[in-house]
Amino acid sequence: MRVAGIGLRARATLATIEALVARASAGAALDALATAEDKVRIAALGALSARTGLPLLGIAADAIAAADAALSPRAPARYGGRSLAEAAALVAAGPGGRIVVPRIVSPDGTAAVAIAEGPGR
Repeated sequence: MRVAGIGLRARATLATIEALVARASAGAALDALATAEDKVRIAALGALSARTGLPLLGIAADAIAAADAALSPRAPARYGGRSLAEAAALVAAGPGGRIVVPRIVSPDGTAAVAIAEGPGR
């Protein structure tokens, strides 16, 4: 399973997130999008899921905090200071998942995307 993990602020636009996902995936097929449960209702994510036909997986904050993801100075304490993009991708990719594209951040700082591969959860 190849998953794009997405960290974002509520003001992130569909265009910003879509461009990051395209850049991170480099044209390779994805099986799902993943983010924190408390972010799945952000309109731009729903629009991206609908546009791509990829399921949007919500990952619990405690699973994000426990993931073996890079630390991020912008990550809230509820995520254990972990990169939301990397942690969400890793958790969704399942046991033994690995980051294949480390997080990239949009120029405006409103979104980040990382890609992980694994057997699925």
